[in-house]
Amino acid sequence: MSPFLRKVKTASGATAVQIVEKRNGQRRIVEHVGSAHDETELAVLLSAAQQRLHGLQDEALPFDPVPPGPAPSGPVVEAKASRLLWDALMGAYRHLGFDQLGDGVFAQLVAARIIEPTSKLDTIRVLGDLGLATPHRNTIGNCLRRCVERNYRGRVATACWAHVQAAGPVALVMYDLTTLHFEITDEDRLRKVGMSKEHRIDPQVSVGLLVDAGGFPLEIAMFDGAKAETKTLVPVIKAFRARHGITELVVVADAGMLSATNLNALEDVGCRFIVGSRQSRAPYDLADHFEAHGNYSPDGATIETSRAMGTGKDRRTRRVVYHYSAARRRREDRAINAQIAKAEKVAAGKRPVARDRFVTVTGDGEGKKAEVNWAVIERARASTGYKGYVTNIGADVMDAEAVVAAYHDLWHVEASFRMTKSDLAARPVFHHKKDSIEAHLTVVFAALAVSRYLQQRTGVSIKRLVQTLRPLQTVTITIAGEQVTAQPRLSSDAAAILDKIPDLTGH
Repeated sequence: MSPFLRKVKTASGATAVQIVEKRNGQRRIVEHVGSAHDETELAVLLSAAQQRLHGLQDEALPFDPVPPGPAPSGPVVEAKASRLLWDALMGAYRHLGFDQLGDGVFAQLVAARIIEPTSKLDTIRVLGDLGLATPHRNTIGNCLRRCVERNYRGRVATACWAHVQAAGPVALVMYDLTTLHFEITDEDRLRKVGMSKEHRIDPQVSVGLLVDAGGFPLEIAMFDGAKAETKTLVPVIKAFRARHGITELVVVADAGMLSATNLNALEDVGCRFIVGSRQSRAPYDLADHFEAHGNYSPDGATIETSRAMGTGKDRRTRRVVYHYSAARRRREDRAINAQIAKAEKVAAGKRPVARDRFVTVTGDGEGKKAEVNWAVIERARASTGYKGYVTNIGADVMDAEAVVAAYHDLWHVEASFRMTKSDLAARPVFHHKKDSIEAHLTVVFAALAVSRYLQQRTGVSIKRLVQTLRPLQTVTITIAGEQVTAQPRLSSDAAAILDKIPDLTGH
């Protein structure tokens, strides 16, 4: 029998709160929580006991028991539960080692975030629809506090690292940054209006995500919404290396993280890196090559060059690899044509003078004149199709083609962010306190790990997995006083999914 709470009067007149269980007809005290001498103390003890009780409860079978009742005259449906979906999610949760947290409510919040992401309070409805025993709203609040106090984020990150290491040495990680907005109007010390890729003006926080080469999450960190992208990378990498005692690491990041300070800091702590180069640098980096060889390159060709970055004692020469793609050139030529059209309209007075590309403004006041800068256009045309990658890895260790291939895997972190924002609906965020927001991100982090793992195992998106398994319900029926359990008939899609994860579900 599962542990339960008991209040007992003591000889002194106080009320003792205990967690007890019943075995072989005998009650055994699992834990004496404490004694209360008034109603206030009793409420505090009961709250603490409830938290402890949830930590002791078995999270693998959190379904409401069917209450006994009089024998009906005909078949009666007593309960329905989406056990197949629950077993798949909890099987992955345990496989990743998250059950070592010993917190059944946290497991429920992670599963609910995957199944139907919504507010924490509406999560109670989601869990109830699945046929689960639902936590009280206060229990959810207590869980979020435990999440921060007991460092669930760090423990989940450690389990994620152990999971990816089990498949072999991990030498390459990928980093990117996104923003999560809030439905509020006023800023505070954390939630600030900053640069938004969606051009939103709501207060936001910035979230850095580190993943392995396959997109499996390894680390997540939060920064205030106005913090520059370039100032987030090094703190996350340092925390990641310190957490796991890592010495060898290759970091891959996009051009938003490119700065001489960042690259020097990574190099100084022993990291190697591959970082996307800003497109505006291509004409200058490739000038000598174009002068000697012209700007023609066959599709897929690479060009090796170098660039001095930083100033003074921090100045270092970096290897830069450029890759040419005919498809990329066609896309960039179309973009340049559209920008030229805008510039010509500005020069003709048919469009307001703005900071449009390829527009040069001379004079002031009444004498202000806008012209199309054809020299800049010609320079931009010469380098279309080329994408650069800055690295401190020598050509004897990783050739140009390998550098390009490693960077191209960066789409995995972008895919994880898309999953976080869409399938897991990490934003908008409705919490207000920093600890609550941190706890929310920890739930999202764990849910992302479970989702990525199931996608890798089954070959289907987590959205499709949920849509396929959620309607399949196990039904408990009472017939002539006897309870029987009816299993759902599996569709071909459901059977195909379950066949790929039999160790997680037992099916």
